[in-house]
Amino acid sequence: MTKADSTPTLASSIAAMLRERIAHGEFAPGAKLRLDELRTMFGVSLSPLREALSRLCAEGFVATEDQRGYRVVPVSQNNLDEVIRLRVQFESYALREAIIKGDDVWEGEVLAALHRLNKIERGRVDAQGVSQWEQFHSVFHRRLISACGMPLLLHFCETLHDLNDRYRRIFLSDNPIDRDVRQEHVDICTATLERRPDEACELLRSHVERTGANVLKALGDGRASSAGAA
Repeated sequence: MTKADSTPTLASSIAAMLRERIAHGEFAPGAKLRLDELRTMFGVSLSPLREALSRLCAEGFVATEDQRGYRVVPVSQNNLDEVIRLRVQFESYALREAIIKGDDVWEGEVLAALHRLNKIERGRVDAQGVSQWEQFHSVFHRRLISACGMPLLLHFCETLHDLNDRYRRIFLSDNPIDRDVRQEHVDICTATLERRPDEACELLRSHVERTGANVLKALGDGRASSAGAA
């Protein structure tokens, strides 16, 4: 593979690592992203780094400043409200299409994703367990809509999920939550696999909006909150 061929792959890897760190709050909302520091951190040249940052700008994680570099997009109630509204619309449509088009293989993938998520959730006590839960949680939501047959729609849904996830992770505390998130996942899965699209989409909407409401309250209070999971 030539250097030119490897650049897009390298840029994708850098973008994924930066996206994850922003989602975890390691790069604080509004923080300036200094190219020299990022080059040292990832051990790369400016070309793939700039490409990675451009991708994150397009996704809504990073913003450019006129001739002054890059900055992590700040958090705000308006931004989160927009993300929640769009995610509900796009993901519900994708779920409805997946229910229509999904086959036996898709059903098995959804069930397997839920099983892995629930196994982690029962034993989620340390940092590694939390990290695994976050990973399997994202996989479950992606598997639900994976059979929609619309790659562009899936791309939009994934970006919105990641933007939503950023808020949830930043404002999630160790306080107990007043919802049974595990049961919410089970109910969504059951309605989906029993091919009840109206019920499945309504459950998904409620699931996402509950988390959004908790995080919006936390933003309004200026504190972290037990936002739950969506």
